[in-house]
Amino acid sequence: MKPVSQTGWNRRSVMQVGFSSFLSMGLGSFCRANTAKPRAKSVILVFQTGAPSHIDTFDPKPESPVEVRGEFGVVKTSLPGVCYGEHLPLLAARAHRTTTVRSFSHKDNNHTAATHHIITGALQPGVRFDKPLSRDDWPCYGAAVSYFSPSPSGVPTAVTLPTFLAAGPLVWPGQHAGFLGPRYDPWQITQDPARPNFKAANLTLPAGLSVTHMRDRMELLTSINSAQDELLQLSESRRLSQQQQKAAEVLGSGAVAEAFDLKREPEKTRDRYGRHSFGQSLLLARRLAQAGVKVIQANMGPVQNWDSHENNFKRLKNDLLPPLDRAVSALIDDLTETGMDKDVMVVVMGEFGRTPKVDQKVAGRDHWAACFSGLFFGAGVRPGQVLGQSDKTAAYPVTPPFSPDDLGATIYHCLGIDHESELRDRQNRPAQLNRGQVMAPLFG
Repeated sequence: MKPVSQTGWNRRSVMQVGFSSFLSMGLGSFCRANTAKPRAKSVILVFQTGAPSHIDTFDPKPESPVEVRGEFGVVKTSLPGVCYGEHLPLLAARAHRTTTVRSFSHKDNNHTAATHHIITGALQPGVRFDKPLSRDDWPCYGAAVSYFSPSPSGVPTAVTLPTFLAAGPLVWPGQHAGFLGPRYDPWQITQDPARPNFKAANLTLPAGLSVTHMRDRMELLTSINSAQDELLQLSESRRLSQQQQKAAEVLGSGAVAEAFDLKREPEKTRDRYGRHSFGQSLLLARRLAQAGVKVIQANMGPVQNWDSHENNFKRLKNDLLPPLDRAVSALIDDLTETGMDKDVMVVVMGEFGRTPKVDQKVAGRDHWAACFSGLFFGAGVRPGQVLGQSDKTAAYPVTPPFSPDDLGATIYHCLGIDHESELRDRQNRPAQLNRGQVMAPLFG
């Protein structure tokens, strides 16, 4: 075997791979959750960043005045007496396979704090606009799962794609592991899978290096690291060694790299999802779930893409609802046809809803956290339900509401993690993972 310095694969290059793409891989934990048999192997969170209008999508009010019901009509769903907004015909035809929840509610109309609440299942510990990245945030779902129940060797536990939610120096909170530290951060993909040249960085081996050669080099690297640890006893050295090993395991297995190769999919399948960012992102999410990734967050558009203060109806009709309708419907069909619907739960929602009353001057709807909707499918979710009910203007729930905390408890429950499990913050203080209640009616 050649010396490492002659192969192009040395300690430094392995370290670079570890830092550039795999810093986020879960490395296990000394603190374990109370676990039960999981309902799901994976959860796909389809996040509508910026918050869609629930009245124009899953909770229309056709009998209300025009300033409430807006410009759209309705489409009948496959459930008797249940309608969606007119620009969701494909999802309406699949309503008998899903559960629609019309009674989500919380108290924060601020995008950043509300996003944190939805994607972590916990309140943001203080609203901050001056910190681009805070380790005081609560861990997102993928990070907590990495902490309590990491995926097998060679597979990242959590992946977020295709957009990192940020605007200049302001980073939307809750997208990482927060106080658990960077070792549990989800792997972030920031390239559009719909582009012809889409390729996830650092998922190919250096030229001239085979998987077998790489494993040989990693064995030597492990020996070097072990010797250095014995000599120096540096915790940082041990930490880097773990990250390097995890990166090499992913590269060596090839399973995740194969999942990112969308060209392996039949053209017909890619067309069915739609040759746009929404569609190809959800196709990639399905492939990652097949590869064993436990939590995939697919951000539908750039940050605040659904924030329709102006031109709400034009933007929904022309730009947002058709690709979402097509992509989510294709995902539902795909999971059902492959039998993956038994193992994968899909959640579709934004951080809140939009105001019941339309701003007629600009044809827009503003922020409204008091009532909004979500769509659920798979992994034991009882199909053909509508849970919760809003009042005649979709302003407030008239049935007991569900909170983002309840959403978090339900996601953890599906993945076999007790939402009341204890974790430790950076000061080693105990904290309860989640304070919501599992949405038991989802499962009948």
